[in-house]
Amino acid sequence: MWNKIIELYDTFVSVMMTFRATDVLDILVVSFIIYSLIKIMRETRAEQLVKGIIIILIGFALSGIFNLRMLNSLFTSFFQFSVLAVLIVFQPELRSALEHIGRSKIGKYWTSLSNGAADETQIKQMRKCINCVVDVANNFQKSKTGALIVFERQTRLGDIIDTGTIVDAEPSVPVIGNIFFNKAPLHDGAMVIRGGKVYAAGCILPLTKNNDISTDLGTRHRAALGISEASDAIIVVVSEETGTISITKNGIITRNYTRETLSMALEEELIPKEQEKSERVPIISGVMKGKKNERTKE
Repeated sequence: MWNKIIELYDTFVSVMMTFRATDVLDILVVSFIIYSLIKIMRETRAEQLVKGIIIILIGFALSGIFNLRMLNSLFTSFFQFSVLAVLIVFQPELRSALEHIGRSKIGKYWTSLSNGAADETQIKQMRKCINCVVDVANNFQKSKTGALIVFERQTRLGDIIDTGTIVDAEPSVPVIGNIFFNKAPLHDGAMVIRGGKVYAAGCILPLTKNNDISTDLGTRHRAALGISEASDAIIVVVSEETGTISITKNGIITRNYTRETLSMALEEELIPKEQEKSERVPIISGVMKGKKNERTKE
């Protein structure tokens, strides 16, 4: 017993003697990757898939222990194609993870280097677009006209734009209002704002896969949540039933915006902070009228 303890101690000391600063960095990086993967899996259906894989691995180990040759051979054949099977089964989760990495601070820094800083003209164009959207949303709130407006940011929405009609028009209250007029051919789909312009309309958005959201939320809100889960877009939704103005971002919906709070929230999200000179926009982090940010589950 003591010999084993001494042997383990000697092994530990010998390992520590060869330990380098780069080994610490290596451990930290691997730990962060494992933590990130666990976090992603816990937020998606991948958690259940991983449980299934663990059960299969346990079955494979038991078949070897109890010498179940046929079952062991079956598992061996399965694991020969396991890498390809994992890539197919986990394709949505892998894509989501890679997009999440691309939207990280490193990804944003890379994008800013490639695109360059926004100039004053681009900022003015975006402010003009925000003001038009706010005016239209305020009018729609009063008339209870449904609207779904997507502000594209770093994640390009070319596949979404392809499902609609290219407009590429300067933003104005009449243009946006006419698109969402209930007799207009494009009113049922989503409008995509790109670079401060009304770029496309009548676009089809993916619905959220979250089954825990409130049943009070209709198809527009579910579509807004769906595209916010798959991209970094900011989406403005006006309810056709209640006229309530909502914003979705990163799979989270905040509701009950007014004209003023909607304007401040959009500027906070869409106007580059480093480009602002004398004017500073207050942070809007919650649901207005005394409400806090609420998750999709109400």
